[in-house]
Amino acid sequence: MWPWGSRVNRRQYVVAHQRVRGVTVMTPIPVIETLRLSLRGPKPDDYPNFRATFASYRSRFMGGPLNRYEAWMLYAAEIGHWQIRGFGMWMIHDRDTDETYGMAGGWQPAGWPEREIAWIIWPDKSGHGYALEATHAVRKHYYANGWDTAVSYIDPKNLDSIRLAERLGAKKDTDAPGIDGSDAVYRHPSPDRLKDTQLLHGIEMEIGHYADPQFKPKGWALD
Repeated sequence: MWPWGSRVNRRQYVVAHQRVRGVTVMTPIPVIETLRLSLRGPKPDDYPNFRATFASYRSRFMGGPLNRYEAWMLYAAEIGHWQIRGFGMWMIHDRDTDETYGMAGGWQPAGWPEREIAWIIWPDKSGHGYALEATHAVRKHYYANGWDTAVSYIDPKNLDSIRLAERLGAKKDTDAPGIDGSDAVYRHPSPDRLKDTQLLHGIEMEIGHYADPQFKPKGWALD
């Protein structure tokens, strides 16, 4: 394993509740740890940063800006998605400080044709490679747990997210159905096509560069 690769800490988890035949069962949400990040299930304490982001211009490509009620309902959906689908979005934490940077994970609410890998970074935390590191880790986790494909639905004007999807190896899939006809569908490489490739090593090398305190990226800030 590359030193900046992700690992799932199976002893630590946030618990989500599922109701099956009237019985509440416990479904563990694994904690995924990378070189700089700790990805954990969303909790009520994480809501303020989420609300601030979705009330800002940063959320314009994800249905925002949202009012207080809409942001609350969306965050409730983030938590409930784990109960209904068995997968969902993680909150991105700094491993050392516990500060939150955004969210990344799997997403498939009603009306989504396929399971999506999605992400959002708080406005003041972009440009440090957190989205790349987190999305690479969650894709690796889902592929290790049975996913054989994934897409990302992206507004064609959201150039930052398109660049990130392309850095992850995703390519525009013009044959795949979108959500409402206004989004572009980016197909991620399958586990077999990604395994032991130059693309995979390049992603992990870039993550390693961002983790180096001496690294100073030039040009346009990328997530």
